[in-house]
Amino acid sequence: MKKLLVIFLLCLPLLSWAVKEGKVKVLKKGDLCPEFVFKDMEGKEVSLEQFKGKYVVIDVWASWCYPCKKEYPTLRRLSKEYKNIVFVSLSCDTEEQRWRNELWWGKMDGYQWWIAGDESSMIAFRVKAIPRLILLDRKGRVMNLNLPKPSSPEFEKILRELEKGNKK
Repeated sequence: MKKLLVIFLLCLPLLSWAVKEGKVKVLKKGDLCPEFVFKDMEGKEVSLEQFKGKYVVIDVWASWCYPCKKEYPTLRRLSKEYKNIVFVSLSCDTEEQRWRNELWWGKMDGYQWWIAGDESSMIAFRVKAIPRLILLDRKGRVMNLNLPKPSSPEFEKILRELEKGNKK
């Protein structure tokens, strides 16, 4: 944990440079999500673009984050219940093997992606703490940058409203 903090602190000047230079756009509600590229469990490059036409819930987590792992069973249950909403778990682990180990130990399935060392999505989504849940609309625009945690009744209320919208 201390190593991650040191790495993060050392990277702050670089990250702030990227934001100042316009290399990374900080997103707000209504913005179109850029075509970030991640790695899936098979090591293939993937993008959120493939889900255009569907609502997408992005769960930002890491292998070392206990609250993230505690919320996963609820998120998994909801992803099976709300089939018209896509749930993507996005690991911000700095080491691929730690992410892969947690997938195995936690028996995690579904869309499990890794940022693969590119923190631009974390900057764009303004991720300063995890777990963090983000909602994209069917056109790939940001609807909510800070959803409540999955175990919150408010989270499921939001999903029910989206589901109603999908049936129209």
